[in-house]
Amino acid sequence: MVQSMEDASPTKWHLAHTTWFFERFVLAETPGYEQLDRAWDYLFNSYYQGAGPMHARPRRGVLSRPSLAQVFAYRAAVETRMREQLQAGALDARLLDVVELGLQHEQQHQELLLTDIKHAFSCNPLTPAYREDLPRVHGEGSALRWISRQESIVEIGHPAWPDQAAFAYDNESPRHRVLVPAHALAHRPVTNAEYRDFIADGGYRTATLWLSAGWETVRALGWQRPLYWSEDDAAVFTLGGWRDLDPDAPVCHLSYYEADAFARWAEARLPTEFEWEQAAASLAVDGNFVDAGHLHPHAPRTASTGLQQMFGDVWEWTSSAYTAYPGYRPWPGTLGEYNGKFMDAQWILRGGSCVTAADHVRASYRNFFPSDARWQFAGVRLAKDSA
Repeated sequence: MVQSMEDASPTKWHLAHTTWFFERFVLAETPGYEQLDRAWDYLFNSYYQGAGPMHARPRRGVLSRPSLAQVFAYRAAVETRMREQLQAGALDARLLDVVELGLQHEQQHQELLLTDIKHAFSCNPLTPAYREDLPRVHGEGSALRWISRQESIVEIGHPAWPDQAAFAYDNESPRHRVLVPAHALAHRPVTNAEYRDFIADGGYRTATLWLSAGWETVRALGWQRPLYWSEDDAAVFTLGGWRDLDPDAPVCHLSYYEADAFARWAEARLPTEFEWEQAAASLAVDGNFVDAGHLHPHAPRTASTGLQQMFGDVWEWTSSAYTAYPGYRPWPGTLGEYNGKFMDAQWILRGGSCVTAADHVRASYRNFFPSDARWQFAGVRLAKDSA
């Protein structure tokens, strides 16, 4: 039930909330269904105003009851009822779509479980490891190269689901055309060694590199390096405990402010989400995901002349604000609150990370976080304008 900050949630709450989603939005819609405990509607609703009031997010860590054993029993009971409905073919097409959404929703929370556990353990003076047996993976470093593209009109986004067979969130649609100017993308994400150079060059002490709100945040919170780095910039706290910093691995746990400041220091910029998607659309969704079991970014194990690590390892900040595509329509009903109402003061990230499920992301996937968020596995890929 540990809650290390307002943005994180206790593991027990994640387990209960993902269960509640299926009970509230699937089972409760079936004839004659009676909720297992109506009070849990209040405890485990996250932000769905259409589903009723909810316990305040910053105070999820005080929920000593229900106990973990009760939450596991709740999960087992809901899973049993869901299995019965599915095996009996009792769910209509609309509810089957909600089941699919619930599975995708649970994958998101599986990722949040790991990021929240990591933050909680980092706050413990003992800095315990989540997994003592995590492999140490070392890849091959490479000098940064630029891959150029000419100006073009490209198709961006995903056909609206559930009209199309393949799942995508409503914020990924409708598919539309965008003019993408000539530009160049770095062939790989920024590395720890490159970010350490930024620090050594006074990156956190040079106001002109930072957005105004970013500089105020740096000063107010005393940022001097990425989250989880040691004070000598030689080690990093991981889900496997403290480890030596791999200079060739992608830097991670950066806020948007830090990614933007680094790009300015490097005489480059962050890519737009359209530049990123255009580059990723022709690539296989393959990389260092949670399925690999490493739970930390690492350098590529093989050399390549093309784009590397577009998927997995670290979410990549873009310079695109999280807003609606032309013609966007949220899903109907309460589930329409899933994405659209968060289109305010947030930035798009692309590509997934080392704690994302491999079958959860795609080229059109739009993750989003506010400018100061650091506890996610977020890094940066540079871009620049072409003459």
